[in-house]
Amino acid sequence: METLRPTVELLKALAHPVRLRILALLREGELCVCEVAEVLGLAPSTVSEHLTDLRRSGLVREWKVGRWVHVALAEEAQARPVLEALWPLMAAAEPALARDRAQAHSLRCQTCQPESCHQLAPSSH
Repeated sequence: METLRPTVELLKALAHPVRLRILALLREGELCVCEVAEVLGLAPSTVSEHLTDLRRSGLVREWKVGRWVHVALAEEAQARPVLEALWPLMAAAEPALARDRAQAHSLRCQTCQPESCHQLAPSSH
């Protein structure tokens, strides 16, 4: 049943609390991987592993800005219904997720410090 593999990979990607927190963080816009790591209190290498799973499943896209890697929710049509279905399921965790988003907002590029990283448009990946 090779045709089910993409669905299985997608569901696996959603089946981890750290990856759900990352998706919730990205709901309000792009972040640098260093910002995600800071909010989650995890090593950048651990965050990168989680982001790889999310990228492979088609939920997240990434690009480089100088030496910094930025991530955002995927814009592809197949990701939208999954993400829209996910948000109501995460409602019970909203207070904690709101704290994560507030922390991410306060960090905006303080960790990686590229001068204008959030003003640049993402390049193709």
